[in-house]
Amino acid sequence: MKDNAASQAGVSAGARLRRPTHLAPPRILVVDEDSDLLRLYTEALVHPGYHVDAAEDGAIALKALRVNKYNLLITEHNLPTLTGVELVRTLRAAHMALPVILAAARLPMNELIRNPVLQPVAVLPKPFYISQLLETVKVLLRAAENPLEQIASPLNRENQSSPAGLRL
Repeated sequence: MKDNAASQAGVSAGARLRRPTHLAPPRILVVDEDSDLLRLYTEALVHPGYHVDAAEDGAIALKALRVNKYNLLITEHNLPTLTGVELVRTLRAAHMALPVILAAARLPMNELIRNPVLQPVAVLPKPFYISQLLETVKVLLRAAENPLEQIASPLNRENQSSPAGLRL
């Protein structure tokens, strides 16, 4: 009974994730050179209870990935020092099977087509709604927890309007 009380105390009142209380919230690394977007993404992801780390540069993100265990990477492609695709290439070369969302204004489609191993699990072309980001994150994390569950097609959908979302 004492252990149960300690577990419940560790869960924030605002956490909306439906996970057993003894499990830590999913940890997400968000990478974007635009500090305003980075702050917006971070706030949007923290609200439902995710643990979020942020980096404004691909090289900084790579250092964080080497030190911490993440459940998901959300990255822009156009980053200083190390691009989003170079970051993914480095992850795959290190055999890190981390799911990746490429959230970018300019998608490097030619490079992604030429190198299938670099394919992110999901692509969110900017601008997109925050509700699209949150839904994509939820679906990917659920699929990562349950590998037999198939990922639905909404992950790679084009920009669709959403009354609940904030368009970036």
